[in-house]
Amino acid sequence: MSAPGLIAVTGATGAIGGRVATLLAERGVPQRLVVRDPGRAPHLDDAETVVASYDQPDAMRAAFAGVDTLLLVSAAEHPDRVRQHLAAVDAAAAAGVRRVVYTSFLGAGPDATFTLARHHWATEQRLREHGLTFTFLRDSLYLDFLPFMAGQAGVIRGPAGDGRVAPVARADVSDVSTAVLLDGSGVHDGQTYDVTGSTLRTMAEWAAELSAVTGREVRYQEETVEQAWASRAAYGAPDWEVEGWITSYLAVAAGELAVDTDVVERVAGHPPRELADLVGAGLT
Repeated sequence: MSAPGLIAVTGATGAIGGRVATLLAERGVPQRLVVRDPGRAPHLDDAETVVASYDQPDAMRAAFAGVDTLLLVSAAEHPDRVRQHLAAVDAAAAAGVRRVVYTSFLGAGPDATFTLARHHWATEQRLREHGLTFTFLRDSLYLDFLPFMAGQAGVIRGPAGDGRVAPVARADVSDVSTAVLLDGSGVHDGQTYDVTGSTLRTMAEWAAELSAVTGREVRYQEETVEQAWASRAAYGAPDWEVEGWITSYLAVAAGELAVDTDVVERVAGHPPRELADLVGAGLT
């Protein structure tokens, strides 16, 4: 197979889409950046910017016109996230997009504990229903988020039990995405990749790792589900968002995220970044 045609990148103002767009530009690859806010779009060679959001199906269909390969970065948390994703997939199919690389989530399935993993499953199914050539990148929790989970108090709280997880750096997800986008051999077509870090740890062990690499004392505090809801009440977040936070811990406890793979090294060509790498580079 030949190299891919025009590549479109959604979420190009975010951490993953933005890095992918930069990596493509560094390789001189023509691309189309699909963004909500053109003022935040990166200024890159061989890149055109088109304004469209997942809430604008007509604009999305126009943005995808003439696109061969699409990087569909999952939308921000939203009460209608599934509808947004399905509309984006429908727009891609209507526009004649041939191939979609989709950033999904580890363990995506109809009965997944983590609410967002169920949303990702619905999106994957829609891509299958349209018969689009796909590659699903099922990312683990993001390694970058661990310091923020500790908050100012230095405490990671949640009902994660002794479950283990191997979080992955968003930069590694971007590197894997870029490699898949640029490969024209077809080897990644129809594949589902679990994109993880290299080390499985419990949340208590991750708290200890955070302490070691930052020099700041961080600990893990186990919570019941009821305690988790109560401890997050002060944030004033809507229930659907809090449910997502809490069920991510419950998915860890259930063993659904206890997966570590060699996908980053095998596809991107380098070992997964470690927490110390992110902290040292100021990326957390």
